[in-house]
Amino acid sequence: MREFDQLASMAKDDEEKLEQLIHKCEFFIMKTASKVSKRYISKEDDEFQVALLGFAEAVSEYEMDKGSFFSYAELVMRRRLIDYFRSQAKYAVEFSVSPYVFSSDVEETDMQVYKAVNESLVYEEDNTSHDIKDEIASLKEVLKKYGFSFMDLADCSPKAEKTKKQCALACIFMLDNPMLVENMRTTKQFPLKIIQNNCNVSRKTLERHRKYLIAAVEILSGNFPYMKEYLRYIEEVRRNESGRS
Repeated sequence: MREFDQLASMAKDDEEKLEQLIHKCEFFIMKTASKVSKRYISKEDDEFQVALLGFAEAVSEYEMDKGSFFSYAELVMRRRLIDYFRSQAKYAVEFSVSPYVFSSDVEETDMQVYKAVNESLVYEEDNTSHDIKDEIASLKEVLKKYGFSFMDLADCSPKAEKTKKQCALACIFMLDNPMLVENMRTTKQFPLKIIQNNCNVSRKTLERHRKYLIAAVEILSGNFPYMKEYLRYIEEVRRNESGRS
């Protein structure tokens, strides 16, 4: 198992190695999402995408002295999923049937965690949950005009720390130049060449994460207060860069 610990350490700053690691661990990610959700989760489910983000987060934070990478990754994914469940007022206390309920892989703590999550949920939808749903619906319509969907973002979001920072710098440059944002909205094209020349980001990186960059710019420059919370990293990069100048 230490082999995967080493792979996780190597993937921290290497996008290609991270993608390879994710491919190798897809079943583990799916299994963890299913265990926490207490129902079968496929790659098309939101819970899988949430777990995937948690897995990438675990890679970016993992150090060998933290012990087994799989144990650490499961902890981070579980935490991400619990946060996700808490944000979803539609979840009630009933349990969905999962293949893992009949498996010895289900630990007692898993059931306790799931019960704790459900007990903490609001039983009826509140105004906040409606606002979030409205924002997601609005964003879906915006992204549709660019020719891709909200669900596409899971596959093109940056995961390695180095790539996340490069994408953040690209977004910051766009936001600091409103004319570029307006031109992007008019032409429905992300200005790859301009960003490449001004932000020291490779064209390959920009092309790979183009959909994410478009969505991030639309969210941060638009009326999406709740969605902006998921992009706080970009503002953190802005503050850090401002402190250096």
